[in-house]
Amino acid sequence: MDRELSKFQIAQRSVLKKYRKEIWNPFVGGVKKYELILPHDKIAVCISGGKDSMLMALLMKQLHQISEVPFEVEYIVMDPGYNPENRKRIEENAATLEIPVKVFETDIFGVVDGVEKNPCYLCARMRRGHLYSMAQKLGCNKIALGHHLNDVIETTVMGMFYGAQIQGMMPKLHSTNFPGMELIRPLYRVNEKDIIAWARYNDLHFIQCACKFTKDDYNAHESLSKRKEIKELIAQLKKINPNIEKNIFNSVHAANIDTLPGYKIHNEEHSFLDYYDK
Repeated sequence: MDRELSKFQIAQRSVLKKYRKEIWNPFVGGVKKYELILPHDKIAVCISGGKDSMLMALLMKQLHQISEVPFEVEYIVMDPGYNPENRKRIEENAATLEIPVKVFETDIFGVVDGVEKNPCYLCARMRRGHLYSMAQKLGCNKIALGHHLNDVIETTVMGMFYGAQIQGMMPKLHSTNFPGMELIRPLYRVNEKDIIAWARYNDLHFIQCACKFTKDDYNAHESLSKRKEIKELIAQLKKINPNIEKNIFNSVHAANIDTLPGYKIHNEEHSFLDYYDK
């Protein structure tokens, strides 16, 4: 008789078997396609406590165990001022998934609390800075964040609708403030709906957002966000065209600059007139 599997083993097996096509394959495919992990990298996997970063940690743990490319990994959790319930849930989920997290504390929520203009932007900037700093202290050269395919799609549409520009979300970036450091996004090709399905299948419950509004004001706060508006718009368009998400995602991989009257490279503006008569 087979021994009873732990919750961690069931969650890990579900990634490799039940959700192999939806999660494991696009995860590994993205790592390879975008060369996110190179020999002798040391990667700080940044866990906010949400479904995306927790799944990313589990996937990175599995990849670390079987990869032919030698690399090291650290699992870090920054506590920006979580309430006790959220802090406890993060630690319990990490223990359940057997993720050996290193938790460090900051006072980001306290700093942002009195900021009225763009508090979410400031919070995100501060969190990323602290993550880079901790990663460097641990001897890492990369941090991994849990942005998924839908984040890429929504960012693209938001840039057009509210930023008046065509922009994407890169699968990896060199840090401008921390020389020698890179940011990678291992879930770049993984669809959010499959992450949600995996979490539900394994009866795993994560915090909704890495901000102080999670427990009390989260729904009201989120309902005002432009990202939620775009998410709902894409959902409506998907009813008309089931391939809408794939098409938006693929479009940022196939930009035809010859048809654009203007574009930027390394923040330098260019016009089609630069080469029109050449």
